[in-house]
Amino acid sequence: MRDTDRKQYRANLVDAFVNRRMGRRDFMRNAGLLGLSAAAFGAGMRRPFGLGSMPLANAADDLRPSDEVLKWVKDVSGPFKGTTLKLATESTPPSNAINSQLKKYFEEASGMTVEIEVLPLEQVLQKMTLDIASQLGTYDLYYIDQSWAASVSQDVFDPREQIENKPDLAMPNYNIDDFLPALVDGIAKYEDRWVGVPYDIPIFIMMYRKDIWEEMGFEAPSSLEEYYQQAKAITDAKGPDLYGSTGQMKSGHYSLECDWTAWLWGHGGSIFNADGKFSGNDEYGLEAMDYWTKLWKTMPPGVTGWTWDGQGQSVAQGVAASMMSWGEFFPYFDDPSATKVSGLMEAVRCPPPMRALRTVDQTGFGEIPGVGHQGGSSLAVSKNSKNPDAAWIFMQWATSYDTQVLITALGGGTGPTRKSVYDDPRIIANNRVGPGTTRHLNVVRDTIAMDMGSEPDLPQWAELSNDTIPVRLGKYFAGDYGSPKEAMDDIAVSVDKIVSG
Repeated sequence: MRDTDRKQYRANLVDAFVNRRMGRRDFMRNAGLLGLSAAAFGAGMRRPFGLGSMPLANAADDLRPSDEVLKWVKDVSGPFKGTTLKLATESTPPSNAINSQLKKYFEEASGMTVEIEVLPLEQVLQKMTLDIASQLGTYDLYYIDQSWAASVSQDVFDPREQIENKPDLAMPNYNIDDFLPALVDGIAKYEDRWVGVPYDIPIFIMMYRKDIWEEMGFEAPSSLEEYYQQAKAITDAKGPDLYGSTGQMKSGHYSLECDWTAWLWGHGGSIFNADGKFSGNDEYGLEAMDYWTKLWKTMPPGVTGWTWDGQGQSVAQGVAASMMSWGEFFPYFDDPSATKVSGLMEAVRCPPPMRALRTVDQTGFGEIPGVGHQGGSSLAVSKNSKNPDAAWIFMQWATSYDTQVLITALGGGTGPTRKSVYDDPRIIANNRVGPGTTRHLNVVRDTIAMDMGSEPDLPQWAELSNDTIPVRLGKYFAGDYGSPKEAMDDIAVSVDKIVSG
């Protein structure tokens, strides 16, 4: 199939799914064969219970772009005055902060107009694939989920090349080396190309009720086994009013696969071994299932019907005392107008794995084990843009140190993708109880550096992570298998069959 035909077929495929002319399972199977690893997208919404659209804090006087940055925008944008730039994006903290509070400064300084469409993730993919196939350049910038990087890597500019080839448009002190290396490798690169720059990074951390832990005489757990013992003790003492832990364990949903990988990696296991065969049914994988089965009994009864929405609300409404999940929950928990736990939550790194993690050369398809399961995205300039130079100016501004500080300080919950932002005084000043808090961000930074886990990158992963694996895990928790081994052996047969074609 010619490349142009392939892109058109891919666009038609996504369009058929979004418009409900194709079922989810058929879409994921066909998307996988096209190299479009849709991962979390296949299950529907991605952000934890709408945190990407959480109300942002009011901007203080000092929470505005620096005069120096705005002067650069004005000086460099002269030839592009009157240009309209378009971006379609998922509802994320960076996109929402830019769209609602910050882009007005860019527009005033540049004389350009920026139109940001905030859409469900499947519609973002639909817009992007249609734009690539048609080469119309309707969108100037692409929001790229990490699982799409391979399929669109040749359709966007490598930002390193833009810096080198357009020195007259380069933002002073943009410092592309400031992006956290783990995120560049795990989110923004495909082979030797940068597919944009890291834009957004949800990641698993541990969050717990410090008042309950103090009442029980506990310290933060130093191991996964201790985490289980503490959760059990809380459930035994306080259930059914309060449970020790919670989860996102809805059958057939990507959230269930996310929880599974954290426990699997945490026990030293992996999804695949070096020869590309499923390894979740080996000794460490079965140990992880035994652990998870025990931990499940410390969770509220409704947990097998919850995605991240129910999981987050179980903590926010005082039903569960702890969880290991997306760090984006934390600023929401601190909002006294929305939750019952404002000021009561503490953030720490997830307990360390039970044994040494497998290395990339011991796993398959680029899988990187780590208890801190990550998701993330990049921002890139489209090669089809009619205004690539103007889009590059906006992209530099939107992902610059100054703008990222403002995004983070104004609230929304995501961790910065630049290492220097974590130490900015304006970020440290928000290290207090309240909506949009940053008091969890040191934990996020340490997790990215030391605990980050990334799923494998293979064409069939969309189907495996959204259907094959979580459907069978759901059946296990529903009692349809006689043992963890029976369930995992069944998953192994199904996964290996799909991977082998």
